[in-house]
Amino acid sequence: MIRLDTDNYQKLFLDDIPLMDVRAPIEFDKGAFPNSHNIPILNDPQRKAIGTCYKHDGQDAAIALGLELATPEIKEQRMQQWQQFVKAHPEGYLYCFRGGLRSRTTQSWLKEQGINYPLIKGGYKSMRTYLMQQLEVSSQQISFVTLSGLTGSGKTRVLNKTKYHVDLEGLANHRGSAFGNDVNDFQPTQIDWENQLSIACLKYRHHFPESGLLLEDEGKRIGRSIMPEGFIKKMDLSPIIFLERELEQRIAIICEDYITKNWPLYQQQYQDAAYDKFSSFVLDNLARIKKRLGGTRYQKINTSFTLALDHLFTTGKSDLFAEGIRLLLLEYYDPMYQYQLQKKQHEMLFRGTEPEILAWVDEHLQTMTL
Repeated sequence: MIRLDTDNYQKLFLDDIPLMDVRAPIEFDKGAFPNSHNIPILNDPQRKAIGTCYKHDGQDAAIALGLELATPEIKEQRMQQWQQFVKAHPEGYLYCFRGGLRSRTTQSWLKEQGINYPLIKGGYKSMRTYLMQQLEVSSQQISFVTLSGLTGSGKTRVLNKTKYHVDLEGLANHRGSAFGNDVNDFQPTQIDWENQLSIACLKYRHHFPESGLLLEDEGKRIGRSIMPEGFIKKMDLSPIIFLERELEQRIAIICEDYITKNWPLYQQQYQDAAYDKFSSFVLDNLARIKKRLGGTRYQKINTSFTLALDHLFTTGKSDLFAEGIRLLLLEYYDPMYQYQLQKKQHEMLFRGTEPEILAWVDEHLQTMTL
């Protein structure tokens, strides 16, 4: 059965349909979708040349240049890659920027080989527009509840133990603090981050249409990812539940998440350079908040972390980080968090330990309208 071209964007994103993106790599790198694979019909220089030709000489000249650049060797290479994708993903679709010349050319070349593969009407531009519209709809329709708590409370851990959540830090690939970058310092582009957030909220509305949504308390930025304006405004007005955790537990959580689990990743990734790279991760990130810490506190914590790093590299033990983490929490993060919490003046729905928070969420978020 021949499948038809589609503009059912909702189904594409809800069902995680594999997508073949035939735009140039430079376009794909700026923004794409989670289940898209870039198999371009034109490389970056070819796309630029055809775009310049179109601008100066018109569409017919640009098409002629495109056919000239598509040598038999290049066409054969593209065909092999496309056929592999089609074979692996018979349920998929292809798209270019607007669903125009490039996607239809790809579709035509495949048809010459006896392969009928549908395209997405409107292409990337229409899908992106749809997702931004849906993100606004999600911000309006979903009842948000913010999970708050002092730094190191393990909010992300608690969040991921309930089905009524979207993990903003997970989507942004950043823990949200000065030390939040991963071993590769990788974050999605702003466009990719917004696309992923919109899809996550779209799926949430579909699977839990009457439920409230639990979100971790965040600022306007998660690392380099900027929160969409309508979304953060809704969060800023949402009520909160507060996770309570003892100081020593918070120190242990931070040490485990940022040091104990992280150090082996640096060893695996950087091998002989791991010592320098991990030292930079700890000390350079500390230096980023030097002004806010003040010279005396910064020097004290820097000295403590330097000794702790030497101890870690010598013994493999991370216990000496506790002193510096305690200072950071008591003299920097806790006062800052309390100030921000008072400034926002959210409605406080509940305070409790991890088990109490999880019980409250299960009881109250299943059906919730605020």
